[in-house]
Amino acid sequence: MSDDEELSVYDEIEIEDMTYDADRELYTYPCPCGDRFEISLYDLRDESDIAVCPSCSLMIRVIFSPDDLPPEPSTTGVAPTSVTA
Repeated sequence: MSDDEELSVYDEIEIEDMTYDADRELYTYPCPCGDRFEISLYDLRDESDIAVCPSCSLMIRVIFSPDDLPPEPSTTGVAPTSVTA
């Protein structure tokens, strides 16, 4: 989002304080409404830093550097092999 300097965010949260779900590739943080703010790993890699709560209108800004993110999956081009007996 190009105008996120104009967004009204509830808080700024360090990525280290968020919970990461590796299966869903999703960072979450508790929202005061009882739900959780969410931002995907894809969005963070795409330089988005705004996490939204799906239940209310609150948003937080995630403070991070690209080095804080999990490494991208290896794309070595090696196909899995199967062994036959």
